[in-house]
Amino acid sequence: MTDTINKILIIEDDYDIVDLAKIHISDLGYQLDWASDGESGLNKALQHKYALIILDIMLPKLDGLEVCRRFRQNNQLTPVLMLTAKSEELDKVLGLELGADDYLTKPFSVRELVARIKAILRRIETERGSSAKSEEPALLDYNTLIIDTAKRKVTLAGQKVELTAKEFDLLVLFAGHPGRTYNRQQLLDLVWGYHFDGYDHTVNSHINRLRSKIEKDPSRPDFIRTVWGVGYRFAEKEELGL
Repeated sequence: MTDTINKILIIEDDYDIVDLAKIHISDLGYQLDWASDGESGLNKALQHKYALIILDIMLPKLDGLEVCRRFRQNNQLTPVLMLTAKSEELDKVLGLELGADDYLTKPFSVRELVARIKAILRRIETERGSSAKSEEPALLDYNTLIIDTAKRKVTLAGQKVELTAKEFDLLVLFAGHPGRTYNRQQLLDLVWGYHFDGYDHTVNSHINRLRSKIEKDPSRPDFIRTVWGVGYRFAEKEELGL
């Protein structure tokens, strides 16, 4: 994979938006790579390494939701900022559930676009800095389930578990605070970084997928347990027989 971490990819067929983004992304010290349709955009996203991908939903050849889905299926963790039209409420929800890190509704101001880009890049740098400061990997050990927070690696019974960025962040939050109950809005705020009012079902979808990957029987989970009427919690070691 070509190392182009100083680049941001925008997959957008509106030339005016691309031109504006190019100017302001350059001011942030990043080069802008561009694709005008979903098919070529997905190919670029899979072949190169980017600091961020800005992805429009309405695209020729392959829509943005399908691009995001295929990108995440390849275990790609690059953050994705999705662009949606004001009327595309369902697409926002689907985008978040497919692994988008943030969304911006059209029409938007350049200032708002730059602010969202800065916020995502700042979060990524903070995560890298935290990992670099660790003298040794921080391991969360639950017998068969091992979470290496420094390497962002999860194994279950010795086998690597492939998680999206948000699935991993959810798991670390839960496993790092066993026994603590979080409601859905708290999980949205802590993992997504700010309020996604009305998107509680996004949390449900991520947790269901996470359970399907780490639980022997997702309908009777050992690790991530439902607290009925409240939210979710991670089992304490005593409950797991550890």
